[in-house]
Amino acid sequence: MATILGQNQYGKAENRVVKITRDGDTHHIKDLNVSVALSGDMDDVHYSGSNANVLPTDTTKNTVYAFAKEYGIESAEQFGIHLARWFVNSQEPIQRARIRIEEYAWDRIATSDANSKFIGSDEVNHSFVRKGMETRVTQITYDGQNWEVISGLKDLIVMNSTNSEFWGYVKDKYTTLQEAYDRILATQVSGRWRFNWSDDEQRMPNWEKSYAETKKHMLQAFAETYSLSLQQTLYQMGSRIINHRSEIDEVRFSLPNKHHFLVDLEPFGLKNDNEVYFAADRPYGLIEATVLRDGADARIPVDMTNL
Repeated sequence: MATILGQNQYGKAENRVVKITRDGDTHHIKDLNVSVALSGDMDDVHYSGSNANVLPTDTTKNTVYAFAKEYGIESAEQFGIHLARWFVNSQEPIQRARIRIEEYAWDRIATSDANSKFIGSDEVNHSFVRKGMETRVTQITYDGQNWEVISGLKDLIVMNSTNSEFWGYVKDKYTTLQEAYDRILATQVSGRWRFNWSDDEQRMPNWEKSYAETKKHMLQAFAETYSLSLQQTLYQMGSRIINHRSEIDEVRFSLPNKHHFLVDLEPFGLKNDNEVYFAADRPYGLIEATVLRDGADARIPVDMTNL
């Protein structure tokens, strides 16, 4: 039975690109997921395997990162227009380019009014929280006499675009990671905190105010910590909560390190001065720990999956 080729396209899907624009100490973020689909005179590659008209998908990926540096990212629409025009105009066999972009928006974290005791700065302009925010969770246990309330949140994505380092770690024959003295620090916060309210004779916390204030102190600690490790940042986040919220005795965090790697743009004659990053999905480092009020017992489960 004779067959013919129908509609076809190819490209590189889900190119995660993060562009940092540095306006002095104030940073601006554009975080995109870019998918490229190209079509045109591609019959031969399907029928005979000839790649004569094929622009490699790896090249389309490289173009996304190079354009982030060369043109910046004014908007998702404008960035997509630059890419589509380039692919169609620069490659005769390509007759149609479809660029799909998802943009992940970030809000700047409002820091505390007082001088930061961590980095000594009144203004922090490099710390962000992903719009869309978190899912709030709580677990209440009651046995007829005693209450246990463990509240928290998950899927709260935060980022520092500078003021983070990672160096001085153990190295063996399998170590390839380069030491970093200025890196992006990003994580997707899953946190739980346990209240010391346990019976009806005690004054019940104001749950709404407690949640809002706990989240505020957690975010401020993330923004105001000059981080030498995600572990250090985690401990400062938990400590800030314990020190400012008397109703909470225990905090546990699970923080995946959402790695951002500098893209090598030298093959294209471009210098990447901590501007264009590849946002890796997996594998990721996972940092977990509990922070306790002195004298308190640890009761939040180590595995918070079902909590």
